[in-house]
Amino acid sequence: MVGFYQEVRGVYLFPAAFREIGGTKWGYINAKGKVVLPPIYDQAEDYQDNGLAIVHLMDKSGIINEQGYFIVKPKYDTIQSFSEGRSIVNDREGNKVIDESGKVITDRAYTVINPEYIQGRVEAAETDEQGNYRYGYLNKRGKIVIPLIYESTSEFTEGRAVVKTLKGQYQLIDLTGKVLQTYPYAWVGNYGQGLLSFKKSNDGKYGYIDIQGNIVMEPKFTTAERFVDSRAVVSIDGDQRDLYGLIKPDGTYIIKPHYNGIVYLGENRFAIGKELDPKQACIRSIFAVADHEGHLLTGFIFREIGHFQDGLASVSDDQFTYFIDTLGNRVVHLPQVSGGGWLSFDKTLIKGEIDQRLIYFSQTNELIWEQASIFPLTKQLAILEQKYRPNFDYLIYYPEIKGMTNSAQVNEKLMEMAGVKPVPSIPLEYSYTGDFEITFFMKDLLVLEITGYEYPFCSAYGMPIKKYAHINLRTGKFYQLKDLFKAGSPYVKAISDLIEEQIKSNDEYSYLFPNEYHGIQSAQPFFISETGLNIFFHPYDIASFSAGFPTFMISFHELKEWIDVNGEFWRTFRS
Repeated sequence: MVGFYQEVRGVYLFPAAFREIGGTKWGYINAKGKVVLPPIYDQAEDYQDNGLAIVHLMDKSGIINEQGYFIVKPKYDTIQSFSEGRSIVNDREGNKVIDESGKVITDRAYTVINPEYIQGRVEAAETDEQGNYRYGYLNKRGKIVIPLIYESTSEFTEGRAVVKTLKGQYQLIDLTGKVLQTYPYAWVGNYGQGLLSFKKSNDGKYGYIDIQGNIVMEPKFTTAERFVDSRAVVSIDGDQRDLYGLIKPDGTYIIKPHYNGIVYLGENRFAIGKELDPKQACIRSIFAVADHEGHLLTGFIFREIGHFQDGLASVSDDQFTYFIDTLGNRVVHLPQVSGGGWLSFDKTLIKGEIDQRLIYFSQTNELIWEQASIFPLTKQLAILEQKYRPNFDYLIYYPEIKGMTNSAQVNEKLMEMAGVKPVPSIPLEYSYTGDFEITFFMKDLLVLEITGYEYPFCSAYGMPIKKYAHINLRTGKFYQLKDLFKAGSPYVKAISDLIEEQIKSNDEYSYLFPNEYHGIQSAQPFFISETGLNIFFHPYDIASFSAGFPTFMISFHELKEWIDVNGEFWRTFRS
């Protein structure tokens, strides 16, 4: 993975995550690690250079200022980061543009608005009566400055953008929409430094033309990226995969096409990717750093490389994350952290996102703040967060209970549920990440949510995993669904019928597969919460993969006829 983002900020507050009973909450700390804005948000993003931050509450997004006051209340489905003083927001009406006061400046919602303003323009689209998208551009006042009359558009670069007309012609336009050139080719790509990639036929290869449409490089590439700093990344057909190289504007190779990938890192540096396993190129790449002339400055040792800024880039190898300079040398006076991820300068601090956990350092390498790994339940009981990372592609955080009898047996089962198992140190054919939350704790009952995601390399997507452990903290017993109900009671049919009623009466469940719900199983996945019994289904059980884990809440009152109120399970959390 390649990518690194650093920004200049005007507010000296930093997002921080705190695990609590009921889930993880986010707040903000200052440069000394002291909590300034309490952890009340479901998610909190960085403060931007305008002194505003996007936060999330109850599946909605809002914007706060440095005092924590809402400039925009949590009412939007999504809010994009500000660019050129504008942000794109989305609600049930569609996409709109707001200014830094939170005021909507578009006079209507659009089907699509691209996330970022560039050179005072943002791409927008509406659908016509036939459902076809029609693209154009908005200015910073939220008004249409270039009509929505195109089949496709692209972002502006150097005041120019490539558009495709409804007649299928590709044109180069300026910021006012004036047509600078029309091209007679089947496809024309984004403009960059006076050159554009193109194809003579839709199923043909890529070459380059100049602004006038003259062919500068005949089509011979399987991909051809925009020219930046007088270099462009291209690829050719290889043995069952594309091979990437780097060219000059005259078409000569700086780096011959032998590699699994090449990414421009800024400051005349490139990440050169080589496959870990030549037989399965899509599994993983390992990277080296090269200069503008194609000279390798490092060996192929990096799993992740960020973009260079002010002469520094964040990198991760098999063991550590740290900064390198433009010669590829580790910067020894800056942090080196065990694990994979990113380091970035965040005004007065260095922010680390390492193995899916936050950490902050001073710029003199002093640890300022890190996420807690101990979560007290009572004076005697606590949950410890343990990490298992035997391989770069295998990372699990799992819970360990301290202070209870039978803890060894309980913790062994929790490790098994979390996926802790022998894993070789060599590259795997899949990646796995696992985590947990403390979702419920009352009297003697502890409920832990254990999640995971397994992704087989070369697949379109992986499979999410969700399990719940209901533990009696006195006895160490793990409860099943049947333990909540009277022996011999028809709880399966009762719950099945109640869920069926919810499906029929609530449009919220319109995403379910038609006629695929046939009731629950006796060992149906479930979890207890303050509001009642929650029944859930795995992906594909009754809905598509994108639906996640369809969940149905049933109040205890609705189940009172069948609940064993004198049973051990019920009495662990209710009197």
